[in-house]
Amino acid sequence: MLSALDRRDRPPEEGPAAGLQGFAVDKTFLSSLKGILLETELALTFIIFICFTASISAYMAAALLEFFITLAFLFFYATQYYQRFDRLNWPCLDFLRCVSAIIIFLVVSFAAVTSRDGAAIAAFVFGIILVSVFAYDAFKIYRTDIVPRATQGDQQ
Repeated sequence: MLSALDRRDRPPEEGPAAGLQGFAVDKTFLSSLKGILLETELALTFIIFICFTASISAYMAAALLEFFITLAFLFFYATQYYQRFDRLNWPCLDFLRCVSAIIIFLVVSFAAVTSRDGAAIAAFVFGIILVSVFAYDAFKIYRTDIVPRATQGDQQ
């Protein structure tokens, strides 16, 4: 298997599918636990965005921003494109994405429920569900990616 550095040093491959080779979707990732978590986070952030658009438009920017960030992570992971950026610590970035989303959606959800509008209450309910999904995702990232790296560093 070639590393990202080796792929950059080689000349581009010829042929009709050579340009699209880096963007092939890994269907096994989409059906894995991480893929399902990202898809669930994406769907719930879109639902919350719609609820905020219908009720309190001041809070819809937070949901829209998190939607695009989650979409970018889903794209990078599903296409294996993140492997080309080997200098970034992807598990740490993903963990920080989850933690920041937990904080943002907790604050925005509780602020939105004070309006007592029907769509805002729905956004609150979906926000609490989304916070639990993000918390589970952060827990899984921490247990599978961050803790083993720390113990490997201690052994060396």
